[in-house]
This record gives sequence, structure tokens and C-alpha cells, in this order.
Amino acid sequence: MKLRREDKVIVIAGKDKGKTGAVTRVLPQTNQVVVEGVNLVKRHTKPSQKQPRGGILEITKPIDVSKVMVLDPHSGKPARVGFQTKADGSKERIFKVSPNHEKAAKKAEKDKVSKAKADDKDAKKSTADTKAEKKAEKK
Repeated sequence: MKLRREDKVIVIAGKDKGKTGAVTRVLPQTNQVVVEGVNLVKRHTKPSQKQPRGGILEITKPIDVSKVMVLDPHSGKPARVGFQTKADGSKERIFKVSPNHEKAAKKAEKDKVSKAKADDKDAKKSTADTKAEKKAEKK
């Protein structure tokens, strides 16, 4: 199984479609994972020594692995997981967001930087515009 604990995943099928959360438990024997905040069920419990009050509890139940997709930590997009063998023989986990997943990751980083620069330019322009408006109001 290619999912690990604490992976961020998105549900792609079922009643909780579109919800995201972190994997809290992996059950490889049944091919299921437990995701926080997903597949919540209400359990009616009788009072016992463990649970003296009893009542209705919300429990997170396992969901099938085929219904979730890992979110790429760099781009935040749903991705398939693969493994790549390095030159020294160790295996590294990679996220296949697109056919050119390495190029896509680099492009996403460049886009973030260029967007930040553009936002800075817009902020400077807006301050210049407000100065011009103030001058016009004084006249």
C-alpha cells in the first residue's frame, strides 16, 4: 500500500466526496485507511465502566483506499504515488501530478514566486492611486 500515516488525502468517491484530511491509521489487510473527519458514524453506547455516561458517540470508520487520493505536498493537487530508485539503491516516494511531474513541481514554485511579485506591484500601484486621489480631492 502506498499510503502512509499523516498523508494528506482527498476523498474522490462516496458520501464524503471532496473532503480532505490526514490519514490516522492504515489497514493494509483490508485495503482501508482511517481519515480524520471522514466517514463519521454515530454509535449508540450503553453505559459501561469504560463509558459511564453512555450516549451517542461519533466514530471515524475506515474507508477504502480506492476512494482517496494523496495530495501532493508541493502543489496541493491530488496525485498518484510512485517510487523511484536512486543511484545509491534507496527508494524515494514521488508524486505523479502530471506526466512531467518534476517539471510541474518546479513550475508551481516559479508561479508562486511570480504571483508574489505581481501582488507586490499591485500593492505599490494601489498606494500610488490613493495618493493621486487625495491630491485631486484637495484641489
